[in-house]
Amino acid sequence: MHDIIIVGGGPAGLTAALYARRAGKRVLIIEKGGFGGQMTFSPKIENYPAFLSVSGSELADKMVEQVLEQGADVEVETVTGIERHSDGFHVHCGEKVFAAKAVIVATGARHRLLGVPGEDKFLGDGVSFCAVCDGAFYKDKHVIVVGGGNSALQEALLLAETAERVTVVQNLDEFTGEVRLCELLAAKPNVETVFGHTVVGIVGDAALTGAEVEDVHTGARRVIPADGVFVAIGLAPDNGAFENLIALDHGYIAAGEDCKTSAEGIFTAGDCRTKGVRQIATAVADGATAALAACRYIDGE
Repeated sequence: MHDIIIVGGGPAGLTAALYARRAGKRVLIIEKGGFGGQMTFSPKIENYPAFLSVSGSELADKMVEQVLEQGADVEVETVTGIERHSDGFHVHCGEKVFAAKAVIVATGARHRLLGVPGEDKFLGDGVSFCAVCDGAFYKDKHVIVVGGGNSALQEALLLAETAERVTVVQNLDEFTGEVRLCELLAAKPNVETVFGHTVVGIVGDAALTGAEVEDVHTGARRVIPADGVFVAIGLAPDNGAFENLIALDHGYIAAGEDCKTSAEGIFTAGDCRTKGVRQIATAVADGATAALAACRYIDGE
């Protein structure tokens, strides 16, 4: 049995593992996919202390290396549920079951879908969420980026390096991302912006040929031709596996700054919980807080 099982290997989960190991606890991290979470999709991070500029994947690699050096155990599995038992908790991963005295849920969040006709049809074949992963397929082509926050602006900046043309579609009349990113985007000659429009459909027969957009003020619709569409409209929680034990608030785990959930012995950290700011720095802070709280719980404090 481990002292603490951490569900999720993003910055929150990795930081929690680091702090728990340094407190002498036996730690198991269960991650269903790649370590690093959503930050691995960021080509350039310039607001994380100690790094003038670093890619998300590079930062993730450094975090993982540090945690493994501290002796944390790792399992690549998908958690399907958590049950309370007399000896603590049993974390189910299909047919596998792992036991621990305390659990930290740090599952992050997944990409939010547009939910429009044609999106499912071209998902992974014209519709993407990651310029780092798929941008090379659109060299010298026309792509659309949907969104107006930091993620969308970063996607557009990266795509502008190789795409012939980038069209950014934002439902508001201005961007909501950082001023610096807006300035960088405005300086790109091959980037155009379409404000006050929403994407209402992805069009194409055998291949994606564009996106249908609607003017939020007039209701007028038109199709913007494109070879690919990159969706960057935020994230959504994925905490359904835990709703039998802990309270959720609009899908997010209900927890305050102490990272305690409604269930004694289960803690949470990062983007999966209710919070006002979702950044790498705040996820790291949550990880430290949750780990120390879990350690105190195990020690009976």
